[in-house]
Amino acid sequence: MIGIVTTPKPQDSSLKPIQRKATPRDLVLRQIWQCKEAEAIINCRTKAKEQGLADLKFVGAEFSYDGTRLTLLYNSEEGGEKPDLRNLRRSMSRLYPHAQIEMHPLGPRDVAKLLGGMGACGLEERCCTAYLTDFSPISIKMAKEQGISLTPTEITGMCGRLRCCLAYEYEQYTEARKTLPKRNKRVLTPQGEGKVLDVLPLKGAVLVLLETGVLHEYLARDIQLFDENGIPIPRELAPDSEQPEDEKETYPR
Repeated sequence: MIGIVTTPKPQDSSLKPIQRKATPRDLVLRQIWQCKEAEAIINCRTKAKEQGLADLKFVGAEFSYDGTRLTLLYNSEEGGEKPDLRNLRRSMSRLYPHAQIEMHPLGPRDVAKLLGGMGACGLEERCCTAYLTDFSPISIKMAKEQGISLTPTEITGMCGRLRCCLAYEYEQYTEARKTLPKRNKRVLTPQGEGKVLDVLPLKGAVLVLLETGVLHEYLARDIQLFDENGIPIPRELAPDSEQPEDEKETYPR
């Protein structure tokens, strides 16, 4: 008895079905057309300049494996009107009459991913180019939770947006802060009362300025908060620390 093997359908509807396995001829054709992509993007930039499309930044050209489709990738300045690319498309069609010309806009992060290069942190390859497959929303709050400087050059990536790495440890910092008091809170320590000057979430500790003028680091289990009447609250009865209110993002994503 011969069994029939069925291939389960992918849950992601965006995935396209595989028509057939690439042949050696297909692979050779792909290499040939890949060699022509640099020429195509140069020609496209030249035509765009001639037509006064100075606000567009063409960053890539991709031929299909058999050269029947040419996709031109570009980025335009934010806030501008949608560019009219009909004349440019016709000009490229005359240069490549056997290829269907398509033009796709890219966001700043996608441009950085495509161009590659060294990251702002010094890594030889940017995270987006190395392994990121999608871009999560990033906010200023993520930098504040981790105590990172809000200087634009410190939190902005090469794409001009907030760095993707701000989200990497954000959840860990958020969870750690739940058991720690906020800055400027009065606490009771084994050496007396003091004020919290800084919070060290990953260490589960705080820096406390004692009334004697001494700065000391304490673990969360070694300090007590005060209630509204100034009475120390037993550690096991103390509620979780209040989280900072959501900050409105002041830098673009």
